[in-house]
Amino acid sequence: MCLLLIAIDAVPGAPLLLLGNRDEYHARPSAPAAPWPEDARVAGGRDRVGGGAWLAVRSNGRFAAVTNLRSGIPAGAPRSRGALVRDFVLDDAAPAAFLRRLAGTVAEYGPFNLVLGNADVAFAFGSSDGQARALERGVHVVSNGPLYVHWPKTRRLEEGFAGARTGIDPATGAPDRDSGTRWLDLLLDETQPADESLPDTGVGSELERRLAPVFIRGERYGTRASTLALRSADGSWRLRERRFGPGGRAAGETFLEAAADDAFTSARA
Repeated sequence: MCLLLIAIDAVPGAPLLLLGNRDEYHARPSAPAAPWPEDARVAGGRDRVGGGAWLAVRSNGRFAAVTNLRSGIPAGAPRSRGALVRDFVLDDAAPAAFLRRLAGTVAEYGPFNLVLGNADVAFAFGSSDGQARALERGVHVVSNGPLYVHWPKTRRLEEGFAGARTGIDPATGAPDRDSGTRWLDLLLDETQPADESLPDTGVGSELERRLAPVFIRGERYGTRASTLALRSADGSWRLRERRFGPGGRAAGETFLEAAADDAFTSARA
């Protein structure tokens, strides 16, 4: 996950909404979002190399997502960042306790930003400073820079989300499926920011430009998945994943849902 929006008590009928793009090399094997074999109450895509995940939710309210932290120095580490997401959603430790445990092993992972929580609390943890920050109600956007350092893509997603209309399903009181489509469409934005607004992360100006849009279209590297996960007031979840291949070509879509603390199953489009 390289761009993530977290909305806490900011959408009527939905205490939590996660919306984000995963950017990765197209050659890296990945599994589409699905219920996990370890626990069918958990859903999300899987990295078939490290066994972890970039965004996953569990129907008892637990969730986690991770981004890498970009720098000009290639990062090698003995453990995959995606393991942080996997380990949290399959664990039962309180979020704060999990982060205290993590603080002693940060160096084992490549640089990262981690967002996690349960039905009661949410935290953001950045490996750049090792600090856990409680996320208050409202909208938060995380990308590949240090936490709360905004780039053009984070501002554009946040502004687009603020302007997106929300429809309510009268049967559930939660956002309707058209709202989900509008939110996911925000992640298709290929607007190229002006050079003077780009960050300098040490990768060179040409690569900064290629990585600057919300949606990255490339033959070797680009946006692989766009994910929307929404927890309704009754504790139920909806998860929708769009997948993309080289050149940004559509490569499939998955809809999943689960009642509170129940297994995820396929849902209608």
